[in-house]
Amino acid sequence: MTATERILWGVGTSRTIRPHWAMHELGLSFQVRPIQARTGETHTAAFTALNARQKIPLLQDNGLVLTESAAIVTYLSDAYGTEQTALLPADVRDRARCLEWCFFIISELDATSLYVMRRHGDLSHIYGEAPTANAAAATYFQKQMRTVERALTSRHGYLMGQRFTAADILLSTCITWAVRYGVPVADIVLDYNQRATQRPAFAKAMTTNAVPDK
Repeated sequence: MTATERILWGVGTSRTIRPHWAMHELGLSFQVRPIQARTGETHTAAFTALNARQKIPLLQDNGLVLTESAAIVTYLSDAYGTEQTALLPADVRDRARCLEWCFFIISELDATSLYVMRRHGDLSHIYGEAPTANAAAATYFQKQMRTVERALTSRHGYLMGQRFTAADILLSTCITWAVRYGVPVADIVLDYNQRATQRPAFAKAMTTNAVPDK
């Protein structure tokens, strides 16, 4: 598979960095289409033909078109991960536990908490101001993070133990997002996020996910 056949659309957000990070963890070559959300670039006829939802990130891989950051990360691991690099465990029960974390992070931390704050904070000019909703979302995020804190206390590594997985990519981006929004995060979580973001693949992802200079 060549970089020409593998194309990743989207840069500049907490959600787009996830597949970039996975690509680099897996050592894959790929082309980047550095389009951004809410710039009009996702509303072109060409991109809309690929994704009627007009959302990023989007992966094209040898005829496959796939959206949703968690789905892309999972697919890349299943398609290209080796015993050493795979981002989901091979054991059925361990894989189920990893996916449980992934679904929890996407639904409870990202969509239910952080994106509420984004909609009524950074994007309040579109969705309206809602300070009560933002405060409630921040409180809910902290409450849901208790299960993360418990997991990290017992494992002293990553969510699934010493092996870095797709769940860690999703969680780390949410932690960074929360910190940027001023949501208090426990020290054990901050230490964990530092471990995750010190990985060489993350540094590479920051580069490929960067918004290009105009």
